[in-house]
Amino acid sequence: MTVLSVKGVGKSYRTYHSEWQRFAAWFGIQSKKIVDHWVIQDINIDIQRGESIGILGKNGTGKSTLLKIISGTLTPSTGSVESSGRVAAILELGMGFNPELSGRENAIHSAGLMGFNKETILQALPDIEQFSDIGEYFNQPVRTYSSGMQARVAFAVATAFRPDILIVDEALSVGDAYFQSKCYKRISEFKKQGTSLILVTHSTGDVVKHCDRAIFMREGRILKDGNPAEVTNLYLDDLFGKKRESSNANAPTTNDSFTTSHADVFSTRPGYRKEEHRWGKGGATILDFSIDNEKEKFPPQIECGSRINIRFKVKFTENHGNVVPGILIRTLEGLYLYGTNSYISTHGRELISAEAGSTLAFTFSLPMSLNEGDYMLSFGVSAGSLPGELTPLERRYDSVIFRVSRAQPIWGLIDLNAEFQSTELIP
Repeated sequence: MTVLSVKGVGKSYRTYHSEWQRFAAWFGIQSKKIVDHWVIQDINIDIQRGESIGILGKNGTGKSTLLKIISGTLTPSTGSVESSGRVAAILELGMGFNPELSGRENAIHSAGLMGFNKETILQALPDIEQFSDIGEYFNQPVRTYSSGMQARVAFAVATAFRPDILIVDEALSVGDAYFQSKCYKRISEFKKQGTSLILVTHSTGDVVKHCDRAIFMREGRILKDGNPAEVTNLYLDDLFGKKRESSNANAPTTNDSFTTSHADVFSTRPGYRKEEHRWGKGGATILDFSIDNEKEKFPPQIECGSRINIRFKVKFTENHGNVVPGILIRTLEGLYLYGTNSYISTHGRELISAEAGSTLAFTFSLPMSLNEGDYMLSFGVSAGSLPGELTPLERRYDSVIFRVSRAQPIWGLIDLNAEFQSTELIP
């Protein structure tokens, strides 16, 4: 069942050369100097009952404008929005809150604007106070709140009554991990009851974990609507660089040990995924990789708990004062399981310089403490120094599949190596 249908929606704002020109436009007098600035154009989305959608895109791509139109706080210039059921939206932090009123008073006022009568609101108020969990601050003016406290109250009010469509625009990003966990648990419960979720965030991990579909917006248009893992890759590509083809697609096939040549033989190795997402600013190329354990190179499966070496080789075409290589492990669905880099693994002790024309090999050794199953491995190398901003030079995301075996499967994805003992208690 379709609960939300967005058809051909666009929003433009007019720019006038003068106030006289604006005044003339009120009477239908047009001028060539009037410029229409389109924030979003030709947006088409259908959302089913219980479906969760993540929307990704750089700042200024029109994500918030789209949500305001869907929630009814903004009128589209073109197109239409049809929804069935009640829509609850958390668009801007503290939006609609009076800073001089307390959290309790704002909760009552906001719920009233949502159309609920006073008796219903007062019945829900204890749940709102308990869920927001800000203690005595619930009775203090909102102007004394931190951004996280405002998010707690806003989310508690918006979800005090189960909506048919819940819209969240970056509000959860300011909350702590404990509160985010509470929010997503409530969202999960709502989804089971048929609530649809629209989540706008810059966290690709949240989109992959919590959304059934993802939408990537660029320059006011939808560029991709599909699988969350694929869409998040496009979003990262848009942030950090363009996808580049292999620099040596015709390299000879070889399955020998980790080669010392400078040929790009990455795609010839066991486990390689031709669907990999390769991108980056440039200045370095990942040429080769190797996986081995104590027994063999490129094992067909890795025993849970065994220690493995993950190696990859990078050729640099530019000088870099410090480079940071890293790896990332994800599930086939795109869920992040583990990622590390040279800075994290050496606690910041390892500084690696690279000269143009040089080729460096990097090795990460780790116990493969995953449950039985298939997983994806990504490689990357960046330039810069941590803590601080890094520039991705080359990324090969989801480029390798490897399999982990375990004689006795466990629940979940990660083996935390718990130990057990029992003790007889004598009265």
